[in-house]
Amino acid sequence: MSQTIQALADWVAEGSGLEVKVQGDPDYIVSKLSTIDDAVATDITFLANPKYKKHLEQCQAGCVILSSAVQSEWSGNAIILDNPYAGFALVAQKLDTTPIQTKEIHPSAEIHRDATIEDDVAIGPNVVVEAGAIIGRGAQIGAGCFIGRGTIVGAGTRLWPNVSIYHDVKMGRECLVQANTVIGADGFGYAPLNKDGNQHWLKIPQIGGVTIGDYVEIGASTTIDRGAINDTSIGDRVIIDNQVQIAHNVEIGDFTVIAGCTAIAGSTVIGKNVTIGGGCSIVGHISICDRAYITGRAFVMKDIKEPDVYSSGMPATTNKEWRKNTARYRKLDELFGRVKELEKRQP
Repeated sequence: MSQTIQALADWVAEGSGLEVKVQGDPDYIVSKLSTIDDAVATDITFLANPKYKKHLEQCQAGCVILSSAVQSEWSGNAIILDNPYAGFALVAQKLDTTPIQTKEIHPSAEIHRDATIEDDVAIGPNVVVEAGAIIGRGAQIGAGCFIGRGTIVGAGTRLWPNVSIYHDVKMGRECLVQANTVIGADGFGYAPLNKDGNQHWLKIPQIGGVTIGDYVEIGASTTIDRGAINDTSIGDRVIIDNQVQIAHNVEIGDFTVIAGCTAIAGSTVIGKNVTIGGGCSIVGHISICDRAYITGRAFVMKDIKEPDVYSSGMPATTNKEWRKNTARYRKLDELFGRVKELEKRQP
């Protein structure tokens, strides 16, 4: 994986569209990424936050990715651009050592005769591919995956082991799905019926599917439910973290990112370029506009119509302080009534 600094700089410039400069020897060769404190002469590292520039004093890296704002603090080889963190990400892609499956179909895989497997596909042990499924060119299907009837897995898409994709799911090209994720399970659709003095629940068959765009990444153990009638829809270049729940008929716009353990209830429409922090709860049948930013642990209960930063929840504090505030909260209604009474007495 060794690369010259110039080759990496050209790769970063192409991938970011930013102006990239090389300081020092462009033909110097580096072989791997490392932290700024642990890097040695054959490593490349990065400095994204200027407040950590003091670490450059003892840095032994062969090259540092940094911004022009701290360029004067480093006399060694460097790749210089306005967004060094993006530079780090692109260099990490170039030097990535994540294993790629051998382009073969394991003999233990069960592939229906009516499924279509295009060229250069890798299929691991104990995979099941049902009738009418299409696996696009260059896709990689990890061990133990299930691909349901009529499902499409786009070209170059990669599924890590034990991913289950139900029937009638359409997944675009160059997607990445981490292990144990489930796509296309039934949405939570039930109709209440009072009968014989009990609350019965009538299951509503979920006959929609899931449509996922291109270059989408989905974390481990995430669940995306199929639509009740129309498809649940995930746009292009959406990033979804681990253990996220996306309910039936949710629509998520392009370039949106959702952090771990967030739950999104049914029929919610989320716009483009939205950022949703970890552990958020979003009720169903609402809409969130483009470019909204929702911080972690927020509870979204109504439409968000203007791009802004939105927060809720209570940050952690000492138990003593929490108990004191809880006791005061219980008296809030009484206090409110007293204030209203005093306002009435105002001349």
